[in-house]
Amino acid sequence: MTNESKKYPMRIAKFIAQSGIASRRQAEKLIFEKRVEIDGKAINSPALNINEGSKVKVDGKEIYKQNKLRVWSLFKPNGIIVTNKDNENRKTIYDILPENLKKVISIGRLDINSEGLILLTNSGEFSRYLELPINNFKRQYKVRVRGDVNHNKIKLIEKGITIDGVNYSKNKITIGKKTGVNSWLSITLKEGKNREIRKLFEHINISVNRLLRVSYGPFKLEDMKKGELREISSHFLKKKFETHFHL
Repeated sequence: MTNESKKYPMRIAKFIAQSGIASRRQAEKLIFEKRVEIDGKAINSPALNINEGSKVKVDGKEIYKQNKLRVWSLFKPNGIIVTNKDNENRKTIYDILPENLKKVISIGRLDINSEGLILLTNSGEFSRYLELPINNFKRQYKVRVRGDVNHNKIKLIEKGITIDGVNYSKNKITIGKKTGVNSWLSITLKEGKNREIRKLFEHINISVNRLLRVSYGPFKLEDMKKGELREISSHFLKKKFETHFHL
């Protein structure tokens, strides 16, 4: 919980995010769908404040702010979607999580063909804090590619580039070992837009055949195994985030 989050009046979407049932963006969607009530009245705009004594319900159930920040790391395998509902009925991360963690919030995403570190939390505010580019939490990936890898090509996408009208920021790419027709690269991003790495390499005619996220800010994949879930210790969270969150 941030210092700011203790202050009232508070935006309703922020309160919902702090309850741990949704991210700030998801909270706004719930409001627009008229699934949120304040003191018994349904609302349809997130531009509303609540007071400390306000009673907030989502889908008829009263919600409360979380008292303790909790964070988990998950090694997402290939073939799994990072979403709580998929229209094509594909397997999601929530299908492999324990029953008591079915409502945690994912921090960032990995596409279905990518694997590695996904962070989960009970705090929509913490999720938003880590995702905002202004807070500069870098994501590091190990990427196996097939194609002609040379420094001139790499520099083209490393310095920042616009592809199909989308601006991609500067990044850091290190060329690693070559194994047969494949090469391993390490790439560090500051935000991670939708399929960013794949689009960058496609632009220079290099195909990605394995993409593994190994870190997100201070959180690391380390020796985790595919599908493994670990809770981050409160000591680690306090050490890294106590200046922004009450822990």
